[in-house]
Amino acid sequence: MHRSSKTQCKPLIACVFLAIFLLTGCSSIKNTLKSELGKTRLASSFHGLLVIDAESKKEIYNQNSDKYFTPASNTKIVTFYTAIKMLQKNVPTLKYAIVDDTLFVEGTGDPSWLHPHLKDSTATKWLQSQNTIALYANNTDELRYGPGWAWEDFDTHFSSEKTPIPLFGNVVTLSNVDSLQVSPPYFRDSVEIMENSFKRDEYSNHFYISPIEEDTLEVPFMTSDSLTKYFLEQTLDKKIVIADHFPKVQKNTLYGMSTDSILKQMLFKSDNFLAEQLLMMASSTISDTLSTKRAITYMLENDLKDLEQMPRWVDGSGLSRYNLFTPRSFVQILQKLYNEVPQERLFGIFPMWGPNSTVEKWEDPTTAPFLFAKSGSVGNNYNLSGYVKTKSGKVLIFSFMNNHFRVPSAEVRETIYTTLKQLYEHY
Repeated sequence: MHRSSKTQCKPLIACVFLAIFLLTGCSSIKNTLKSELGKTRLASSFHGLLVIDAESKKEIYNQNSDKYFTPASNTKIVTFYTAIKMLQKNVPTLKYAIVDDTLFVEGTGDPSWLHPHLKDSTATKWLQSQNTIALYANNTDELRYGPGWAWEDFDTHFSSEKTPIPLFGNVVTLSNVDSLQVSPPYFRDSVEIMENSFKRDEYSNHFYISPIEEDTLEVPFMTSDSLTKYFLEQTLDKKIVIADHFPKVQKNTLYGMSTDSILKQMLFKSDNFLAEQLLMMASSTISDTLSTKRAITYMLENDLKDLEQMPRWVDGSGLSRYNLFTPRSFVQILQKLYNEVPQERLFGIFPMWGPNSTVEKWEDPTTAPFLFAKSGSVGNNYNLSGYVKTKSGKVLIFSFMNNHFRVPSAEVRETIYTTLKQLYEHY
């Protein structure tokens, strides 16, 4: 063989060895993941896992990725993407128009008004500077709860009512450590210190807290136009009127707090209330009628129309068991986010996930943070979807869904973590 021929063969030989190395490594990873998924703790349940390389789109592992699962709070990933596509840098906090000497206003679903944690005052400060205010409250076709929500959750913090102008997060905050503390104070005389099966009567704003309760409780209250009017008048220190219509004139939009701030709180806390209100705000950008269904339909007909398996998607939070998504759908949506949102912003909003749950501070001293993911749990179901930043510097996208198990959720979480850590260390 001539010298030139040998020289030409060297790159070819190198490519062959590289290909063999990659195939062997990929096979090893697949065998490792298969071994993890074959553990007895998952044997009697239904699970699916899809992992792809974010840059090459190469499929690394696939098991039941095209099957439908109950997603629980993984649904918030889709709500997150909806907000990214439909909302601006700051959320629409109200719509308004001035007719003669009256300011007509209507809500957009912005959850930050007097919220116990968000505490945004953009709208209320602006309204304080206005004169005659007329509030139109009938710009929604939403029921107070989403389809398929459990009725017995009416007194739990994660099941607040959905409204055009939610105030105080639509919850009463109760504490009884040294003395009874109630916020908003309006409900002080409607709270009893006693043991009760529920923390609120089902059809009235009458609340209960145990005499030995040591935690601060957030209990949803029943909303009404008259209650909204009262709270706003107390906050603004001026009278407002309830309008029976909104004039047929051009509406203006007042923008409030940072959208990313609400998104981060929604994902990190897995806040159902924020998720539902985000979809209502999204609908305000395409319709005068606030409607979760309109926002969902818009996304499925536009930005999500290319999903390989169309989901059954009914709410923003994942509280409903009617929702059905496949692991592949979540991976496709996460890929869209990876492609369309700068990494610094994306991983600044997406929560870190550790062996036990979502964490504010990474807890594994021997390993750098490598998991940015949203969990989703509802009885006998636990799912996790997001990103793995591997030791080699690659970004992997995954959706690991587990339904219908009877073992403790902690065992499922442990399997998820050890499986994903294998990807972190070896891919």
